[in-house]
Amino acid sequence: MTNPIPPSAGLRGAVDLSSLVQPQRQGDAAPSTGADDRIVFATDDQGFGPVLELSRTVPVVVVLWASWSEQSTALVDTLDRLVRARAGRLVLATVEADRSPQLVQALQAQAVPTVVALVAGQPVPLFQGVQPDDVIEQVFDQLLQLAGQNGVTGTVDAGAEGTAEPAEPAEAPLPPLHQEAYDAISRGDYAAASAAYRTAIAQDPRDALAVAGLAQANLLGRLQGKTLDEIRNAAAANPDDLDAQLDVADLDLSGGHVDDAFARLLDLFPSLDAAGKSRVRERLIELFEVAGTDDPRVAAARRRLANLLY
Repeated sequence: MTNPIPPSAGLRGAVDLSSLVQPQRQGDAAPSTGADDRIVFATDDQGFGPVLELSRTVPVVVVLWASWSEQSTALVDTLDRLVRARAGRLVLATVEADRSPQLVQALQAQAVPTVVALVAGQPVPLFQGVQPDDVIEQVFDQLLQLAGQNGVTGTVDAGAEGTAEPAEPAEAPLPPLHQEAYDAISRGDYAAASAAYRTAIAQDPRDALAVAGLAQANLLGRLQGKTLDEIRNAAAANPDDLDAQLDVADLDLSGGHVDDAFARLLDLFPSLDAAGKSRVRERLIELFEVAGTDDPRVAAARRRLANLLY
């Protein structure tokens, strides 16, 4: 059964944070599926950054598959054919799940094959298992509608096939400081990204995108160089270590476990001294920005925080 795409789903245009956390296991690059080009290509944990950037221009369909699964290989072939038929309005990234454990976790895949879309760097669950062509076509129609609502309307030139329209910009150029921050994030320099966003905020305190971008860059910087196992093991071994618990909250949010991130810090809050409560409050406010201030989960966490404060 497919998961319906919310017709008015809100996307913040942030990168998929957990995909940038250093993985615990360094694997080889994923092998080609035999159809690598600009429309259909293979990727893995280490090569996912450019795929995220591409999703700001054109929706990316991501299939997590396994070579030992006949359903997986059949679905990859079907998706290859149906994506190509969209003439560059969609692209397909194939991920061999066994070789990309970080992506499996980040995209919350419970089985193979699993299909997820990326729109402006944000994951959109589509479906699990093999689906009929007409169901997949309907899902693709919904995906393109969602992408259009979020300004992701570019196309990719299919090259030799000649079936796609020339690539076109998805949105207006970013303001200079935002572009500087985005470029810094792309090269992994999160301190420089934070500095650029802080300058943008100093110039215009009402720049909500810069405020959200600063929160995202700060989170990326805190997670940089840490592995998933290191973070979770440290928190489990030191339940009273506030730094360790803050790290897990960052990790949970980066992986899309928004409620878990908020609940961890809000459950911890009453037992802390004044300094600890202040740190948790500041971190929660920053994580609210990352998740999106219009997210209903943020509103619920804000109410609970207010009750704890007053």
